[in-house]
Amino acid sequence: MKITYKGDYALKTLLDLALNYGNGVVTINELSKSADIPIKFLEQILLDLKRGGFVESKRGKIGGYFLAKHPSQIKVGDVVRFIDGPVEPIACVEKKYSGCRDIHKCVFRGLWQDVASAISNIIDNVTFEDLINRIKVRQEILTYSI
Repeated sequence: MKITYKGDYALKTLLDLALNYGNGVVTINELSKSADIPIKFLEQILLDLKRGGFVESKRGKIGGYFLAKHPSQIKVGDVVRFIDGPVEPIACVEKKYSGCRDIHKCVFRGLWQDVASAISNIIDNVTFEDLINRIKVRQEILTYSI
């Protein structure tokens, strides 16, 4: 699995929108500054995220972007797969793969299946609400004083 810049920026954008969930729209300029993403690239990412049903937009002078659903309903794995494709490290991991004659005796296939399963078990069980909670815990640790 490899996360591209586009995938990384998409995740950061969704996290920013999740942090602002319920507080109205966030402008593209605010999103760009927050995650240090070039606006032209961010426009493309937001279009993709909109197509994927992750974000919605509001047009006009007071327009911007917002999450299409609650942060607890958006899993990191769904976003990664939508933007960057499969998380399997090699094609032969797929059940119906038939591009290799040695697939049934290959010792590596099982290893790559384990890797794919481990990745999926993590990213498919982390929501953007979980990420917000992680941020809150870190902020509490940083603001702790005696």
